[in-house]
Amino acid sequence: MTTQVDKQETKKEAGKAEQPPIESAPETAKRPVEPLDEFRAQAEMAYTAYMKAQRKVATAYKERERQEQRACKETEQIANKACDEAIEQALRVREEVEREAEKAYKIAKEKATKVYQESVAQALSVCRQTIEQAWQASSETSEQIWKVFQGDGTV
Repeated sequence: MTTQVDKQETKKEAGKAEQPPIESAPETAKRPVEPLDEFRAQAEMAYTAYMKAQRKVATAYKERERQEQRACKETEQIANKACDEAIEQALRVREEVEREAEKAYKIAKEKATKVYQESVAQALSVCRQTIEQAWQASSETSEQIWKVFQGDGTV
């Protein structure tokens, strides 16, 4: 019984047989590892790690900047909303005060008109009375003058 694993192993072995054996270069096998090469490899790894860390830091800074911008925009929206509400409230207060002022003006105007009318009526009444009294005095004086003129008068 052949299983799936056996078939795969057979294929792997067949694939290996088809590939020519890798020959190692005679110079690399014989060449000793120098400390300078080892230091250079470490330096390259350190530089790669440094660059990766620098990219992470830059990404973190950019993300922090985006967060700050979002927070600033949110604060700006809140401030604008509060400002709009304060302006609307101020407008409502102004309109209410104007209505009250117009009402007070109307009442004051009505009182002024009433006082004016009463003053005019009183002035007209005094004028009529004065004229009436003047005519009456004139009439009495004329009567007395006629009586004196006609010789009937006791002055």
